[in-house]
Amino acid sequence: MSFKNYIIIVFAILGLQHVVNAQENDELFTIYLVRHAEKELSPDNRKNPSLSPCGLQRAESLSDFLEDVPLEAIYSTNYTRTKSTAQPTSIAKQIEVNIYNPSKLKDFAKSLLESKEDALVVGHSNTTAALAGLLIGEKLETINEKTYNRIYQVVIHKDSGRLHILRTAFTCNH
Repeated sequence: MSFKNYIIIVFAILGLQHVVNAQENDELFTIYLVRHAEKELSPDNRKNPSLSPCGLQRAESLSDFLEDVPLEAIYSTNYTRTKSTAQPTSIAKQIEVNIYNPSKLKDFAKSLLESKEDALVVGHSNTTAALAGLLIGEKLETINEKTYNRIYQVVIHKDSGRLHILRTAFTCNH
């Protein structure tokens, strides 16, 4: 069963048919925000490190998680670790990764809300929660430097947003 069919069934069970109709009218969209996967720390490349073997596995796991999730856009900062985290989903969905500037989060949040697209956004420990907060109008704490297992799901309906923080059960096989 596809993710969309599952959501429609859940909405129907809950008596939320108007929400499903809103989705069909582009009044409902979802933005998934994640921090980049684990990076390979080395003295040679501290500013723009690649993903570690576990990070590469986590990026694939994210793509698997989003397999049945409808996406129209994928965004990443212009760093190797964020682009590499987005890449498996980009390939699977055949969607090009768009680069955004993490130092202009307010502008980017406004753009995401105006575009009304189901999207994946890959960021950093100091930007992911902040961007989720901007999308729902709240201030959120930054992600701990050792935390990689959160997916911020922001569901926007008309002019209001609801945040769900999901924790993945990923286990590295390395």
